[in-house]
This record gives sequence, C-alpha cells and structure tokens, in this order.
Amino acid sequence: MFGVPLGELAVLAAAIVFGGIITGLLAGLFGVGGGAVIVPVLYEIFRILGVAEEVRMQLCVGTSLAIIIPTSLRSFLAHRAKGNLPVDIIRRWAPSVVAGLVSGAVIAAFAPGWVFKLAFVVITSLVAMRMLFGSGTWRLGDTLAGPGLMALFGAIIGFYSAVMGVGGGSVSTLVLMLYGTPIHVAVGISAGLGVLISILGTAGFMIAGWPQQALLPPLSIGFVSLLGFVLMAPIAAYVAPLGARLAHSMPKRRLEVAFGLFLIAVSVRFLASLLL
Repeated sequence: MFGVPLGELAVLAAAIVFGGIITGLLAGLFGVGGGAVIVPVLYEIFRILGVAEEVRMQLCVGTSLAIIIPTSLRSFLAHRAKGNLPVDIIRRWAPSVVAGLVSGAVIAAFAPGWVFKLAFVVITSLVAMRMLFGSGTWRLGDTLAGPGLMALFGAIIGFYSAVMGVGGGSVSTLVLMLYGTPIHVAVGISAGLGVLISILGTAGFMIAGWPQQALLPPLSIGFVSLLGFVLMAPIAAYVAPLGARLAHSMPKRRLEVAFGLFLIAVSVRFLASLLL
C-alpha cells in the first residue's frame, strides 16, 4: 500500500481535487451529495492502494457518505438562502428514511461489491430517463402523496442512499417533481434530506465495517476512510454554494437535461465495471 510510485500518487491527488470540485458543483446544482462522482474516484484510489476487493466498494460508499455531510449542509443552506423551502417535507420523510438507511447499512456488512454497482446502474438510469424524456405530463399528482406512500418513498430513498453512497437527491428530486414540485424547490429539499442521510449513513457504515477492520486501510473507522474524507470533503463543501447559484440562474428544462446527462454518464461507467 505504501509502495505506490510518486507519479501515481500525484495523479490520484489531482483526481481527488477534481472529484471534490465536481462533487461540490453537483451538490449545489442538483441537490445531490455527489456520491456518483465520489465513489468512482475513491474506487480507483483504493484499488491502486491495494485495498482488498471484498471491502473496497463498501469502503467507497461509506467514505462517500462522510464526504457528503458538509457538502449537503452547505448546499441546503445556500438553497434556503434563495427563498423559503417547505422543510416540513423533510420532517415527514425522516422516520422512513432512517429505516431505509438502517436496512442498507445492514446489507453493506454482508453484500458483495457488485450489488452496490448494480444499484448505481438501475436507479440512475431510471431517474435519467425521467429527466431527459419526461415532460410536465409525467406526474403522479399535483400535490404530495399521503403519509403511507410518502413513507414508502422515504424508505426507498434511505435504502438507495445507503447502498449507493449518495445523499438521495436524485430519487427525492424525482419523487417531488412527479408530484408537481418545481425543480428548484425539489433540489433544495433534496439537499436538506441529504444532510440527514449522510450523517446517519456514515454512522451506519462505521458500525457495519467494524468486523472487517483487519482488511481495511489505516485511518479507517469501519467502512469510512478518514483520509479520503479529509482530502475531498473541504473542497466539495467550498464549491457547493457556487453550484446552488448556478442552479437558480438556469432555466428549468436546461437543469433537467443537464441532470439527466450526468446520470447517464454514471450509469455507463458502472455498467462497464460490471461487464468488464
């Protein structure tokens, strides 16, 4: 692990910096934590550093959730500063989101890495189709669903966030938009939900990875690498407000298309890793 050539380390450091910048922009633009960027970058870093295959993907997911904590917080605060957000939606979703997160963290302790990659491909592809080819007619209602259905959505968001290492922004934004919420408002709410998801998800992955501590690299607590967090989190958090300002300056349809194209790129990247 410590015999990596200096040239490769320089490339990896540059990748971390670039990944942090992109992560912050995505957090502000789309209300997502940026895990779809963080996880691939960390995966390559941990691969080169020799982290065992059986824990590598889980370490990426847990570390991604930790990095998302300050990024999601800054993104949410930046969106809230642009106007009032209906934060009561976050409170309504919180119990079911926590239940989904716990389930995902439990699975993380036992599931192989391909399960996490497959989750990336399936979920991001579905959301991307809605963003690229959907229209105002793609709606389930003009107001949010009742408590039971909203709880189901919350559990799905929490579970998906845990197995993908993301803040849940892509799915929560999709749900809100299907029920008539404007995308700029949906993005702000999703960023707030990401704060809750990232904090609790990080704790869950620390606990889930504790039995595997012997296979994990130094400066790790369970499935969370403190080194990865320290290197990437400050950059991402610093850039997040810029992404929020860009989001509020972009037309609604352009923002949707940009989000969809980003998710397609993520799906292709992880589909390739599954097949090759």
